Amino acid sequence: MPNSKESHKPVPQCYVLGAGEGEHLIHFRDGGNIFIKVDPITGSNNLGLGTQQLPKGSGIPVHRHLHKDEAFYVLEGSGTVTLNDVRCSCERGGTIFIPKNTWHGFSSPDQELVLLWIMVPPGLDGFFRETCSRPGEPRKELTREQINAIALKYGQEFR
Repeated sequence: MPNSKESHKPVPQCYVLGAGEGEHLIHFRDGGNIFIKVDPITGSNNLGLGTQQLPKGSGIPVHRHLHKDEAFYVLEGSGTVTLNDVRCSCERGGTIFIPKNTWHGFSSPDQELVLLWIMVPPGLDGFFRETCSRPGEPRKELTREQINAIALKYGQEFR
C-alpha cells in the first residue's frame, strides 16, 4: 500500500512550450537568458531541462555536480567545453554528456553560445532561481562565497 505522502503527489501533466516560453531568468554573471522548461515545479521530479545563452566573451566557470548527470545540446554558436581539464570544441548540433562528479565548464570567446541543458535528477533549476533575476529586476549582486554556498545546497561545487 503506498504511503500517504506518495498518494498525494500530483500526477504529472503533459505540455508543450515554444522557444521563448518557460520560466525566464537573467543570469547573475553575464546577463544571458535562461529558460527553465521542465523541473519539479512544472511536474517532473526526475529531470530538469532548459536553455542557457552564453553571450560572446562569457562562459560557465569550471564546476561539478556531485549527484547529477548532465547533458547539453548546442542550439546555436560554438565555443569550448572543458571536461576534467581537457578542452574540446563544441558547435551547433553537438552533444555533450557529463557524468556526475566530472569537472566541466564552457567558454564562448568569439560568439554567442546557446545550450539546451538536461539534468538528472533536477537541481540546476533551483540554483538558477536563487542566483538569477527575473527580466526587469536588478541583477543579484552575489559574492563568490554566496554563490558557492547556494551551489552546495544543490550538490554543485566550483573550483
